[in-house]
Parts: sequence; C-alpha cells; structure tokens
Amino acid sequence: MEAVNPNKVGLVFAALLGGWHTVWAALVALGWAQPIVNFVFWMHFIKPIYVIGEFKAWIALVLIAVTATIGYIMGCILATLWNWIHR
Repeated sequence: MEAVNPNKVGLVFAALLGGWHTVWAALVALGWAQPIVNFVFWMHFIKPIYVIGEFKAWIALVLIAVTATIGYIMGCILATLWNWIHR
C-alpha cells in the first residue's frame, strides 16, 4: 500500500472543513441559515430552540480559520496513522 502525504491530506481536510463553514457563513450572511436550521430540526422531530445571530465578518473569519486549522491537524494525524498502520 502506498503511503499518503500528511501535508496533502491535511490540506484536503482543511479545505473541506473550512469550505463547509464558509458556506455556513454565507448562509448566515444571506439570512438563509435560520430557515435551514428550522427545516433540519423539523425533519428530526426536534422543536427549534436556537436562533441564528446576525452576521459579523470577523466572527465568520474566526470560524473558518479555526475549523480549517482543526481540519489540517486532523488530516495530518489521520495520514500519519494511516502510514503507520500500513507499514
């Protein structure tokens, strides 16, 4: 089995998690997040109790940066474990 590059896997995970949260921030900015959350809760038979706050760009940037960093770290760890297990 071929080894994987931890940096590349980390970048992929960072792009996935950061990208997902970029979409979420865009939904908040557009005012579409609350109806989506309400719909998802409704589908799961849950009465929505959460209210989406107003969009603030600096909070969106923090959200995206933190989740991308966590994604990178998780990807690196996963790739390192993968390589270790498949030696």
